[in-house]
Amino acid sequence: MSKGKLSERTSKFLQSELEPIKSNNLYAYFRPIQSKQDTEVLIDGKRVLMFGSNSYLGLTTDTRIIEAAQDALEKYGTGCAGSRFLNGTLDIHVELEARLANYVGKEAAILFSTGFQSNLGPLSCLTGRNDYILLDDRDHASIIDGSRLSFSKVIKYAHNDMDDLRSKIARLPEDSFKLIATDGIFSMEGDIVKLPELVAVADEFDAAILCDDAHSLGVIGDRGAGTASHFGLTDKVDLIMGTFSKSLASLGGFVAADTDTIEYLKHRARSLMFSASMTPASVASTLKALEIIETEPEHIERLWANTEYAKRLLLEEGFDLGQTESPILPIFIRNNDKTYYVTKLLQDNGVFVNPVVAPAVPAEESLIRFSLMATHTFDQIDEAVDKMSKVFKTLEVESFIS
Repeated sequence: MSKGKLSERTSKFLQSELEPIKSNNLYAYFRPIQSKQDTEVLIDGKRVLMFGSNSYLGLTTDTRIIEAAQDALEKYGTGCAGSRFLNGTLDIHVELEARLANYVGKEAAILFSTGFQSNLGPLSCLTGRNDYILLDDRDHASIIDGSRLSFSKVIKYAHNDMDDLRSKIARLPEDSFKLIATDGIFSMEGDIVKLPELVAVADEFDAAILCDDAHSLGVIGDRGAGTASHFGLTDKVDLIMGTFSKSLASLGGFVAADTDTIEYLKHRARSLMFSASMTPASVASTLKALEIIETEPEHIERLWANTEYAKRLLLEEGFDLGQTESPILPIFIRNNDKTYYVTKLLQDNGVFVNPVVAPAVPAEESLIRFSLMATHTFDQIDEAVDKMSKVFKTLEVESFIS
């Protein structure tokens, strides 16, 4: 592509997609925050209630985790200067892998530097040209991109529709290798995969299962151990993937499975072999967060108390929450332009939420993503819901029936 064609391509994107919202002062991405990721943050020097964070347990400000990161910096330095495959393995990497495997009920685990890489690695190397990957059509982008790198045939089935999954997998060659990849809790809709039905389909057609627990760890299951634990189906899920940037208050990710599968990933997952390993501070933060989650159940209890309280208030006010079953509360607006206006007015009034618009979702499903943290107070939730009601009324949002 020549320099002129590059400019033509980027300019077209800027003019058609960004300029309309920027010119109206509605751009709601890359907003600089001037404080810790807490229930209240500073933006442009002003107090803003944070209801757009994935820190479900509110542990990013826990002093014990901060101290663990500081201690690791003193002992190990700022980075490992290489990949896990070569010089980048520390004893705390190995310790965390063992702890995670035990936590989610698998034989072994392997760490990746980001959650995105944790899906990219296994999905790109476990299947080949004559194999099949089946994806829920609302799966996370990292699952989609990992499947594209695999050279396998990729088939999407309707969201959480096990009849559609069964119909499509039944057409595949009986002796082919089939891998079903799904989110545990879906990141936009907030609903939970119908895992018992999915497992029944996988058993019938001899398919393997990868479950992305990015939004499930620290939220559902025994001590927050995720989706398979939640349904009592840990032995039926072949690979459990998770991230550390949400409930675990750090950065990175992992995959847990049987020992042979993890050994295979160690020597075939390119996103592991050719990326620098997790920084010491990130590993230490995750270890301490995991210890807190396992020993202090009150954090998860508070998260769910906040979730049920907020959900009840929002429904009473007439908000459309779809089919959510989690601390992710999608508030449907079903209009791209109004979604941007709602987001802007809410921030002006001290409430941070995230807009989700086309092409991320169909325009008729555009929404703001309102997510709870264990550390929110009921007063903060009350304030946010009150301000949202006023904004929705002001903008005459059709999906709002109050």
